Amino acid sequence: MPEMIRSSVNTFIPIFVAMDIFAVLPVFLSMTEGMSGEKMRDVERDSVITALVVGLLFAALGEVIFRTLGITANDFKIAGGFVLLVFAIMDLMGRADARSRPSGKLGVVPMGVPLIVGPAVLTTILVLVDHYGVVPTVVSFVINLGIVWASLRAAARIVRILGKGGILAVSKVMALLLASIAVMMIRLGIENLIRAR
Repeated sequence: MPEMIRSSVNTFIPIFVAMDIFAVLPVFLSMTEGMSGEKMRDVERDSVITALVVGLLFAALGEVIFRTLGITANDFKIAGGFVLLVFAIMDLMGRADARSRPSGKLGVVPMGVPLIVGPAVLTTILVLVDHYGVVPTVVSFVINLGIVWASLRAAARIVRILGKGGILAVSKVMALLLASIAVMMIRLGIENLIRAR
């Protein structure tokens, strides 16, 4: 049981950091400005359902993708780590706004994908499934989506409490943590490759 709890914590934190709800909240508020309460709730529901479906598909198909392409887990850890590092650097440098342009149905694109579940989250899920297993990863992913849903419901209050500066500061800390997790993934992948020789 302690091992299961440890695995859940170890999978929860990287997914929470990769989702970065603090970067999503201001975008959500700006996109839903002037909407009725009912329409906002539709956007919230659509975005969380879309994120859930896409995340679960990636968790389920990750191993199949590895086998089909002949990719080892260590290859993916190194490549995934580099991808996460690039996203973290982009967030730290303030270039994350490019992924938030509205198109299509707002709750599906861009809110569900790529804002809530984007390349950083999907990469994290695939690496965590390989490292800790499907169950802890999926449980952590679903809990994180619950937090996202609750945060979207309370978006205006959270932004009011933290202020725009506070939201930006927390988002930058999340990006820094994501960069650290990315470096750890790269390090683990390289260490495992060296040990396998």
